[in-house]
Amino acid sequence: MLFGGLLGILLLIAAVAAIVWLVRAPWHAGHGVPPRPEKTSSGLDILEERYACGELERDEFLQKKRDLLGDGAAT
Repeated sequence: MLFGGLLGILLLIAAVAAIVWLVRAPWHAGHGVPPRPEKTSSGLDILEERYACGELERDEFLQKKRDLLGDGAAT
């Protein structure tokens, strides 16, 4: 009877330890994985998006694109 009670307590402790380990496992909720850097848009990407949405006229888009790329003559 003493052996059965001791075995039951050990099984209970093992079950609790297993649950704690599973909850804190490295693969759970991305633990141990470094955060991915968020993608940042370049100025040209933003400019192209604004042009595609109709926020900019063609001439304004081309002028700003030249400014960003440095293809225009400085005035």
